Amino acid sequence: MNLQIRDPLAHELARKLAEKRKITLTEAVIAALKAELEKENSAQEKSRSLAERHAFLAEKLKALGTGEGREMTKDEIDEMWGH
Repeated sequence: MNLQIRDPLAHELARKLAEKRKITLTEAVIAALKAELEKENSAQEKSRSLAERHAFLAEKLKALGTGEGREMTKDEIDEMWGH
């Protein structure tokens, strides 16, 4: 397989990473791509967990809200909003 990078900036960044780590350009590109994929996977896992947490909280709040409240007067509402 052949991957050709013709972008000068991409080549320069790969070269800098390779020099810092004392690895080949190919190894530098592989390392950078792996790191980016890991970040993407981590972000997806976090967002999924967040969605699950939100669903759990929504169910909990729904259960708490099943009792009947009372009508509020306009004065009570104004006081609540600081008017």
